Amino acid sequence: MKTPTRFLIITVLLTLFSFGCSGPEKKLGRGISNTMEVVRLGEVRHSIEHAYLWEGFRKAYTTGLVRGINNTIKRTAVGLYEVVTFPIPSYEPVFGLDDPVYPESYTPGVMEGPTLNTDVAMGFSGGDVAPFIPGSRFRIFEN
Repeated sequence: MKTPTRFLIITVLLTLFSFGCSGPEKKLGRGISNTMEVVRLGEVRHSIEHAYLWEGFRKAYTTGLVRGINNTIKRTAVGLYEVVTFPIPSYEPVFGLDDPVYPESYTPGVMEGPTLNTDVAMGFSGGDVAPFIPGSRFRIFEN
């Protein structure tokens, strides 16, 4: 048996035997979430906001932008590492990068859609309409 085939079989077996355990599931989910940071750009928005609040408006789009890009690259690299190594034990977050970061002025809610609608028979529902669009703050039935 060739080495790539053996590696593939071992990887598939490890993956099959690791399902059902919360460690690999959390590590894979966290890795996918961190990998998608390039699309979400939460670190960039968070860093720009913090630079504006703590260092002044002159550094918001310079220092804050560079810091946000660096954090985005770091989070994406850690996410790729966790996706590749999710069947391997050591399921703790790498560098403490557990939850995605959002600016303090925005906390996303549940996305509007048929999956999580509560009262669709009556026509009532709520949630974010487009949370995947940066800066979108339109929510249905927001109080």
